[in-house]
Amino acid sequence: MDKILEALVGSSHSVPVKKAIVKKVVEAAEKDVTEDQCQALYGLTARLILLGEDAFQRQVGYQVLEAYARYHRTEYERFCSKEFVTGLLQQGYGPLDRKDPAIIDYIHSCLRLLISCPSVLEIFGVIQVEVLRTVCERPEPVLCARLSVMLSDFVQCIPRDKSAALFCQQLVRTMGYFQCAATREQELREYVSQVTKVGALLQNIWKAEPATLLPSLQEVFAIISSTDPSFDPSIALASLVQHIPLQMITVLIKSLTTDHNVKDACMTQALCRMIDWLSWPLAQYVDTWVIALLKGLAAVQKFTILIDVTLLKIELVFNRLWYPIVRQGALAVLSHMLLSFQHSPEAFHLVVPHIVPLVQTLKSDGLPTSKAFLLQFTDLIHCMMYQYSGFPDLYDNILETIKELPKPSEEKIKLILNQSAWTSQSNSLASGLLRITGKSETGKTGLINLGNTCYMNSILQTLFMATDFRRSVLSLNLNGSNTLMKKLQLLFAFLAHTQRAAYAPRNFFEASRPPWFTAGSQQDCSEYLRFLLDRLHEEEKTIQAFNLAKPALASAEPNSNGSSGAPHAPDAPRPKEDPSEREEDRETLIEKMFGGKLSTGIRCMQCASVSEKEEPFSDLSLAFCPSTALPPGGGGPRAEDGGKGPGVTHQGPVSGGSEASDGLIKEKQAGLNGTTPLAAERPSHDPPLSVPDLINYFLAPEILDEDNKYYCETCGSLQPAEKSMRVVEAPEYLILTLLRFSYDAKFHVRRKILDNVSIPLSMRLPVHRRATPPGSHPGSCSSSPLQVDSPDSGENLAKKLKPSGQEEAGGAGGSGGGRRAQREEAPPPSSARPVPYALSSVVMHSGMSSESGHYYCYGRNVSGSDGAGPSSGPRPRAGSESPPPSESDPALCGYLSGPDAEALALPNRDWFLFNDSRVTFTSFPSVQNVTSRFPKDTGYVLIYRRQEQRALQTGSGPNGMRVTAEPPLQKELMDAITKDNKLFLQEQELNARARALQAASASCSFRPNGFDDNDPPGSCGPSGGGGGGGGFSTVSRLVF
Repeated sequence: MDKILEALVGSSHSVPVKKAIVKKVVEAAEKDVTEDQCQALYGLTARLILLGEDAFQRQVGYQVLEAYARYHRTEYERFCSKEFVTGLLQQGYGPLDRKDPAIIDYIHSCLRLLISCPSVLEIFGVIQVEVLRTVCERPEPVLCARLSVMLSDFVQCIPRDKSAALFCQQLVRTMGYFQCAATREQELREYVSQVTKVGALLQNIWKAEPATLLPSLQEVFAIISSTDPSFDPSIALASLVQHIPLQMITVLIKSLTTDHNVKDACMTQALCRMIDWLSWPLAQYVDTWVIALLKGLAAVQKFTILIDVTLLKIELVFNRLWYPIVRQGALAVLSHMLLSFQHSPEAFHLVVPHIVPLVQTLKSDGLPTSKAFLLQFTDLIHCMMYQYSGFPDLYDNILETIKELPKPSEEKIKLILNQSAWTSQSNSLASGLLRITGKSETGKTGLINLGNTCYMNSILQTLFMATDFRRSVLSLNLNGSNTLMKKLQLLFAFLAHTQRAAYAPRNFFEASRPPWFTAGSQQDCSEYLRFLLDRLHEEEKTIQAFNLAKPALASAEPNSNGSSGAPHAPDAPRPKEDPSEREEDRETLIEKMFGGKLSTGIRCMQCASVSEKEEPFSDLSLAFCPSTALPPGGGGPRAEDGGKGPGVTHQGPVSGGSEASDGLIKEKQAGLNGTTPLAAERPSHDPPLSVPDLINYFLAPEILDEDNKYYCETCGSLQPAEKSMRVVEAPEYLILTLLRFSYDAKFHVRRKILDNVSIPLSMRLPVHRRATPPGSHPGSCSSSPLQVDSPDSGENLAKKLKPSGQEEAGGAGGSGGGRRAQREEAPPPSSARPVPYALSSVVMHSGMSSESGHYYCYGRNVSGSDGAGPSSGPRPRAGSESPPPSESDPALCGYLSGPDAEALALPNRDWFLFNDSRVTFTSFPSVQNVTSRFPKDTGYVLIYRRQEQRALQTGSGPNGMRVTAEPPLQKELMDAITKDNKLFLQEQELNARARALQAASASCSFRPNGFDDNDPPGSCGPSGGGGGGGGFSTVSRLVF
């Protein structure tokens, strides 16, 4: 059969005829064939594959080989033996040289067919030896690429142990000899693809055997630092940079810049060649490494190298700006080189002649990224012309070309120049890099921003600082589960016990991200909090239902005493179970910690009948009084109404909102029946709103009339009614969301309400006894909780527009929502019980709109019996000497004062500022004053902790009642933390030589000494928690 097949493929028959006969030969593989026939066919297929005259012959060879090797595996195993493979790799095949890529391709195919055969293990050993010998002979890129593909598919062929490091070093050295003489685009693409495959193999080996990484990097530096004039390393080495972990950059740069064995000439050569790598089209992080090396050299004051390299390479770097694919990285390096070269205009004047043509090209090339890039580039040019003024003959054409583009302010230019000088590099690292250092003196762990995830980081830190909730989560027995609560428990354990300064919550982010949240884009932290709590609640409910189903199935089976599921006999009565206790036992952790209840009552003003409904809530969404959200005259933006519901699903996202009727707004502002409007605009001398004001406004009664009339079942028609809310069950943790984002119906834009809201350190929340059944007492339902309106309900608008015709004419005192409508029967004074709350955390939003900004948070550890801070917190300053109504009326939310507040005191330094990776000490005055000092930074989400009454009654201080014991970690959590801490210590040991430099940079970055009150906590600059970013970008940054 082999003779027939050989004659057929070499005949002059048409291709269709040949294919038909080949198909018959392939089908015959299923039949019995003698071993001699098999061996002959295998030999023929090898000749066709390796020596075939055309692609058809090689294709036939592969088809026949695969068919007969599949059905006659034993015979093929004898043919493709260890000796056969060794001969191919050492001697080639006939006229085919052993370095021909076809040899590697053929062996690759043989391994696929032999993978399940025992003899393949011997072949693996042979290949391990031969591939090491091959790479030492400096093969061409195409052969290296084929080898890399085979070794990536069959990692058993990669040399092991000590040979692995040697193999990586030799492969790196071979890459240094790669050369590409191609000029056509297709050939260039093939060359780049070949280099990429070799780089991918090295990356896989480094990941599998980390011990091979450092020797490989040493080999890279030895190659690029060579001063041999006859050897010019290939730019292909640039493809390896993207595979080097960024966290190693500080160690390596410090090691290089402080190693006395590295001569200045070698360092100069290495830096120049790294700058040349900017031309490699697919290389990532080359600019990061170049800038890090420049900064490292500046830190050890090797200015001679910096000057020589800058003058030698500045024009080459500038020329890279013409190519969009490498433009951004080249600009980063160019910016650093120019801005740090401040002792002379020589470097800048070398590129001045090329600026105007580049600007003109960027203006006209039509690329979508050119506009933003041009803004960054012109910022750089303005800085340089400011630094080196006095050359009008050189700068006139440049100024004329960029005159219509924005110019940075003088303050910004000075800041950029001061931060970029070589003399300022001793305490700085490359921007955006992970700092390998221990925790700051706060002892707290930051959360690394994964890309616009500051909203998640802020919420997670506030939940972690909710002491009793954290302890409850860590106490749960969740071993072996893969629930979201388990991931939260693991995250809390890392935040509490890791030795890292900042932890990357990647797994939790992927598990907790709402499906409608786009990864990498800005999101609303309050929406994320509601989704997270809802997920945790529903998850636990599902588990409870599953666990309850098991006893139900087993109840019909006889128990251990032989009794069945029938009721107990009279002589052995079953103890009665309290339904409330059963219900409480079935509460989820989220319900126990964050769940409260509101009672909503609607009283018909015609027949005085009352309808009541009690509903749970996990947070309260507090709208601003209309006067704070609307300019005089109406028609402007007003506070959101879509989020007035209490539950997890009742408030829209941060940019959500609803429109109000202009007529109603104007009528409300002007007042009804000649009375003062409820939410009239306060004079400028009035004190700012406070959180109790917003709560009182939220709970204040509202009148349902005109278009919002209530359908009374007693009257059988629409009637005016009074709707009121009361908190009837106080949550352990009270979550308050300030609805700061309003919708401008006139301009159809969303704006942020920047009003300063005074945040009390402690306050009391009025909690009412549950009212009598509806209809038994008409006046017993004068207030009720946050109504969860259906989408088609008209009551949502009336809540924010309470007609003043029912108000008491003399009740003008107080602020905001402290006013109440007249009732036929006022509630008895004893119906409201003030429940004390202490401030636990505040999430701040820094920005001017809902579409941009940054989240960070303040927090402290407060348990149920710890309490708030000093009684010197912010208090309303009333115009008269009498206290505000909330101070005396138990039915209103107010400040906690006197001995109660003094009993709930903690030191100021118990407050922390969490800004992504950065954690610093702060104080409560910083929380109070942040908005007055930085108007765009406003409180958004507040969490208060309910305080035990016995702590207040006994006057016990925090030292007497505080429970500081954290629950012991379970073994599974401890093992995970121990493993990560060991890895961290290994990183620190590797970084031992650079600790002096890192200690200085950490003290600069984290600023552990003193409070964080000098810069805006929400700053988007390198000192803020939002990450570095380009120093010349004028594009607005989104929430990150």
